[in-house]
Amino acid sequence: MTHLTLVSTEELGRHPEWRVFDCRHDLAKPDWGLEEFDKGHIPGARFAHLDRDLSAPMTGTNGRHPLPEAKTFIAWLGRQGLKPDQQVVCYDGGSGATAARLWWMLRWVGHEAVAVLDGGLAKWLQEGRPVTTEVPELAPVSYPGKTKGSMVASVALVVKKLKKAALLDSRAPARYRGEQEPIDPVAGRIPGAKNRCNSDNLSPEGTFKKAATLRAEFESIFPGRSSTEIIHYCGSGVAACHNALAMEIAGLTGSRVYVGSWSEWSSDPTRPIARSV
Repeated sequence: MTHLTLVSTEELGRHPEWRVFDCRHDLAKPDWGLEEFDKGHIPGARFAHLDRDLSAPMTGTNGRHPLPEAKTFIAWLGRQGLKPDQQVVCYDGGSGATAARLWWMLRWVGHEAVAVLDGGLAKWLQEGRPVTTEVPELAPVSYPGKTKGSMVASVALVVKKLKKAALLDSRAPARYRGEQEPIDPVAGRIPGAKNRCNSDNLSPEGTFKKAATLRAEFESIFPGRSSTEIIHYCGSGVAACHNALAMEIAGLTGSRVYVGSWSEWSSDPTRPIARSV
């Protein structure tokens, strides 16, 4: 069975042959994730660094975690020894947002058999499951990726569709309202956007809510709008992928992610900004 959205810790424990990627990251401490990975990780995992592996270099106007060129990301997958028919499982140390970024990027280059570990490393450890410091040695391969442009919303597309777009902001409500901005230089939101903090996708136990619950919650935000019209954004294109994943879990397929997100949008003073204060 191919897993396209989530896998449980129990399922992963039964399949040591699956490819696993540790995506732990701390925005304030960029080296923290790799340091923690070196201390211990799920057996079979290799590390995916948000800044170095899942993002392009910053220019000051393209956001904090720009989408790398497809060929660059595909070459990285080849260096990981990933084959197109392998089931991939992504996890991180928090809500699953960084894991969702890799999930989304793998789908973007055509790798469908990818899922996020429901509950992440926290649930794995709570259940007393094994960790290791060993990293599997895998021979590089030529990965035959092919991108899906329909998954991506560029800044040009957002500008073009601004008055009619179904924009969904994944940041915390205070950041969405423009009351505070702890990361980017400018506070506010893209005009017309609705808010759905990505943490609302999770149950109190840290696992994703049931599909029916997620579906009802997302459909209440944009009544009557097709899921293919929705464009997710956040601060830098990470938490937005969490909302995209939640919609896929809910059976609401085909939404886009604006990877540049607020950090790109707000870098140009000519672009409009909305605030609730």
